[in-house]
Amino acid sequence: MDGLERLLALEEIKRLAVRYSQYRDGLHLDALADLFTEDAVCEFGARFGGDVAGRPAIRRHYEGSKGIGGGTPFGTLHAISTHWIEFTAPDRAEGRCYLTDFVLDTTENPLKYLILYDDDYRLDGGRWRFQRRRLEMVWPHREGTQRLPGNP
Repeated sequence: MDGLERLLALEEIKRLAVRYSQYRDGLHLDALADLFTEDAVCEFGARFGGDVAGRPAIRRHYEGSKGIGGGTPFGTLHAISTHWIEFTAPDRAEGRCYLTDFVLDTTENPLKYLILYDDDYRLDGGRWRFQRRRLEMVWPHREGTQRLPGNP
């Protein structure tokens, strides 16, 4: 992968995480599911429904969580930041980004969670997609390993 290819791939992977937030918050669940490879795995942890494998199951999982935020588009806001991406092969990468999660169906403080997304990405059908997405809770309860991308 030359320098330009690498920069283009980095940008596409960053946009993947941004599209995830937009589609999840806007309740565009078919588009959201299409961000994952057919054999993807989401490791949500016990608090968020456990592990889910395969694109159809991932779609069903998000269908079941539509009620969060009052069940209206943008009743939740997933603010992604601090994206770190490391390539492990020309068609594979892993990364981490921060999630500040707001739930807007309350008149109280809407800040709900601070989470790390620990991701594996794969070039699939000419597009970068999530191969694996793991939630690691940071606040209000610390859960997970906080592994660094590029390290076992």
